[in-house]
Amino acid sequence: MTTTLITGANKGLGYETARRLVEAGHTVYVGARDARRGEEAAARLGARFVRLDVTDEDSVESAAAFVEKDAGRLDVLVNNAGIIGAHKPVGEMTGTDMRNTYETNVFGAVRVTRAFLPLLEASEAPVVVNVASGLGSLAATNDPSRVEYTVAALDYNSSKTALVMVNSQYAKAYPGIRFNAVDPGYTATDLNGHTGHHTVEEGADVIVRMALIGADGPTGGFFDAAGPAAW
Repeated sequence: MTTTLITGANKGLGYETARRLVEAGHTVYVGARDARRGEEAAARLGARFVRLDVTDEDSVESAAAFVEKDAGRLDVLVNNAGIIGAHKPVGEMTGTDMRNTYETNVFGAVRVTRAFLPLLEASEAPVVVNVASGLGSLAATNDPSRVEYTVAALDYNSSKTALVMVNSQYAKAYPGIRFNAVDPGYTATDLNGHTGHHTVEEGADVIVRMALIGADGPTGGFFDAAGPAAW
């Protein structure tokens, strides 16, 4: 049985990804910082709940200990938890605003990855999927024909750029683990007030696809629904 942990899995893209992977036969751990919402989501999905706040070192370590005791290894890690940030004009953004967004979107992914590396290395074909964004793509945000060009969000956009580089560095350091970053596209979730053009089903497609790759799959890449994406 494939064991999978998804952070921020009680709603949105994380929830849909969990639903699809449970359907594919995975034992899915729903990571969520709110115990009530996480437990309810896990019950609806037929998954297992683990309390996990990616901004809290103790919470992440406790989650890793729980999964280790429960399963002994981790085959797939999906770093999905993220926040939209401060909603401020670029010139009004403060260092504290930036730090708060990076705490979840970048440092959180690093915390979780580091804590679960021993369990991933115990897997025969470990996979990590980092949920980034086209808003973190230098190519997309500098192309006037792309919707990403119109979105100015210093903290969120740059945090997703950083996450793609974090993914690249892990991929080179751990060639036995498939690390890939993905862009779900502009998906209607709580993160954007459900203004996105894609449904969560459409947005989750690339996450699920990259979660299901085998040991011979790509690593160190950035993918969207169409395949490898420029960043």
